[in-house]
Amino acid sequence: MRISIVAFFVICIALSSCSVQKYVPEGQSLYVGNNVKVQPDTLTKPDVSGLASGLESIIKPTPNKTLFGFPWKVWFHYFIGEPKDEGGLKSWFRKKLGEPPVFATQRLLDINAANMVGYMDNEGYYRSSAKGKLKESKKKRTAIAEYQAYVMPRYVINQVNYVVPDSSTFNKNLVLTAKKTYLRKGDPIRLDVVTAERTRIDQDLKGKGYYYFNPDYLIAKVDSTIGKQDSTLGPQQVNIYLEVKKETAQTALKQYYINNIFVNTGTKETATTDSMAIRQPLRRGINVTDPGRLYKRRIFYDAIGFRKGDMYTNIMHDVSVRRLVNFQNFKFVKNTFELVPRSDSALLDVRYDLAPMKKKSLQTTISASTKSNNLGGMELSLNWKNRNFFKGAEILSLSAYYGFDLQLGGNRVENPNRVGNEFIRYGAQASLSFPRFVIPFSRIRPEKSNILPKTILALNYENRIQKGFFKSTSIRADWSYVWSKNSKLEHTLTPIAINYVIPSNVNIELLGKIAEVLPALEVERYYQLVDQNFFILGSNYNITFRPSTRPFSKNQFVLIGGLDWGGNLLSLLGKKDSTDLTGAKSFLGAPILQFAKFDGEVRYYRTINSRVKWANRFVAGVGIPYGNSRNDQLPQFKQYFGGGSVGLRAFRARALGPGAYNADTTSVSLLGYNSFGDIRLEFNSEVRMKFTDIINGAVFVDAGNIWSYNENTGKGYGPESVFNKNTFLKQVAVGGGIGLRLDFSFLIFRLDLATPFRKPWYTVTPVETDPDAPFDPDAPVVYKNPWVFKEINFGSRAWRKENLVLNIAVGLPF
Repeated sequence: MRISIVAFFVICIALSSCSVQKYVPEGQSLYVGNNVKVQPDTLTKPDVSGLASGLESIIKPTPNKTLFGFPWKVWFHYFIGEPKDEGGLKSWFRKKLGEPPVFATQRLLDINAANMVGYMDNEGYYRSSAKGKLKESKKKRTAIAEYQAYVMPRYVINQVNYVVPDSSTFNKNLVLTAKKTYLRKGDPIRLDVVTAERTRIDQDLKGKGYYYFNPDYLIAKVDSTIGKQDSTLGPQQVNIYLEVKKETAQTALKQYYINNIFVNTGTKETATTDSMAIRQPLRRGINVTDPGRLYKRRIFYDAIGFRKGDMYTNIMHDVSVRRLVNFQNFKFVKNTFELVPRSDSALLDVRYDLAPMKKKSLQTTISASTKSNNLGGMELSLNWKNRNFFKGAEILSLSAYYGFDLQLGGNRVENPNRVGNEFIRYGAQASLSFPRFVIPFSRIRPEKSNILPKTILALNYENRIQKGFFKSTSIRADWSYVWSKNSKLEHTLTPIAINYVIPSNVNIELLGKIAEVLPALEVERYYQLVDQNFFILGSNYNITFRPSTRPFSKNQFVLIGGLDWGGNLLSLLGKKDSTDLTGAKSFLGAPILQFAKFDGEVRYYRTINSRVKWANRFVAGVGIPYGNSRNDQLPQFKQYFGGGSVGLRAFRARALGPGAYNADTTSVSLLGYNSFGDIRLEFNSEVRMKFTDIINGAVFVDAGNIWSYNENTGKGYGPESVFNKNTFLKQVAVGGGIGLRLDFSFLIFRLDLATPFRKPWYTVTPVETDPDAPFDPDAPVVYKNPWVFKEINFGSRAWRKENLVLNIAVGLPF
């Protein structure tokens, strides 16, 4: 059947190749491709890497698509024919399956060659040339355009000079902008960099009050006669002269100051509102018109950074609008500046016209998601929102939800009943967000912070059923502050985080099996999981730093850090259990957890070219139980796990570690993979390639593991799981693979296929010996080689089932 289908298509193409020729006018050829060859100057041998792809990208129009040399889309265009109705089905098929013919002409090639010369000039390859010729196939009536670019040495910047006629305030400020210039000595002279430099200068000047200035008032003159090529074959050089055009209007060279500030909330006057309420007193130079009296005036004082008499700055202009938008109380924010009508005026009136959103809303959401632990599922949620709850742009949100999660790419064979790998969750959430710090004696200074801080009070009640095992009820309350001085740095502080966890509905029969077949450490770990309440009163702090990337820079960094600690304050209120010899304290019948967690993450991205990007991530974390919990492990919901779709993708989620520990088949068949640790180290690196606008690919390598903290040798996974500074590198797992990503703009669907390169548990797994060989008790134990390249066998079904891991996820891994 497959052979018949292939043969049918081959015959159709063969027959159709003749029929498309009759549609091509006599003397014409279909334009079906192009080829660009770059020839560097033989004497100076300039660097032309990447130039060919750049030249090819500007060739217009796009050639007709072909399949094995056959212009199949043009054939469909002619075969379907001219539709009578532009909106009909025939027209739709013609547009989707076909494309109009593009005929090759020498004039078209001459235009593209001229554009190539312009492109090389813009990139600094002055005095270069290009030409094109047609390579025609008379039989098929098709043609390919062949272009040849002869490239001369690239010019680099020698110096940049600011030409100013006098020492006026504007000219002084213009010269001061050179401190952060993009034009640096030794860099190639490029038009896009010069254009970006003009925009940068414009933004710098607007930050000093020059509201009416714009980049078009600047001109950059390039002197390319200073760098004659000599016997040393040194680079050609240019001097750049930046100056303001003589025809620039005087209004653009003047600094402006804020006069009056007007805010119109767009609300309607109510029956109880009188004219005196509308004309509220002017404060801080801000005149608020709120006929409906829906908003407290302080939110506008906090959001709008301008004050009467302040110099105009574009930074405060943007910040003020962004703050008003971030209130999430207005559909749109319109901001205008009006020159005060006086002949010598340097004053601006500022107006903010706002359109309020509907105060209350009800939304039902059905969502599907994938998680880092290889769980995927759906959720139905009902959300009610009240904007401007206390008339200060506060947002009250109430929601109820029900959802389920299933193991994706998991261990169906090892755990046929999927016990512990299916979850049902339901609960309710409530949160109240204030666009300010709710702290006594705290005052916002709008001119000092680009983004308004937030105070968030949240209450969450959730039931999570681990199907076939047990149910866990979590009650959590948080009081958090979120603030940012600028877009680079964001802080989140939760001084009060209360969490009470209660397990129930335990499968006694399953626990009995666990007690019968699993080692003592495993049994104790599971008993603690299903039979122990937890009470945590703690705090946490997180910081994210995203440095601004310089224009045209190929490098980008992201730094993330966090600190989570708990139990200190609550330990003062707890009581000692007289039956517990360790002297541990409890509160409401639950042990008080005392721990500290430190997490750090560094991400580095490098753009190789427009279609290739190199992404890297290093993650480190450690959780240390102390005080009341010094003899216990951290609770599972505070621990780390290895593997999964956003971690070490060659290992299934929770199947890796800790250390050299490897769960036996009995444990896995009962409860699946359930390995957790207190310490995490992980490094990921992948090369991302863009094939089309939708289809992307990747090649990646992951390395790392999790470990138990060194004080927990008596509980958990045994001594091979404990972190040791002398041996931990021998327990690092390594894996890699390939990925396919479908980028639909609003989401990225990801498939990653990976296999292990290094298995850390092999370091404690003895090599299988001949059972018939004599036993020698004095012979040293020989362990397996953790590097498993020699075991790779794609032809073996058993090997594929055990070692090929398919990760299905939404979004990039990092």
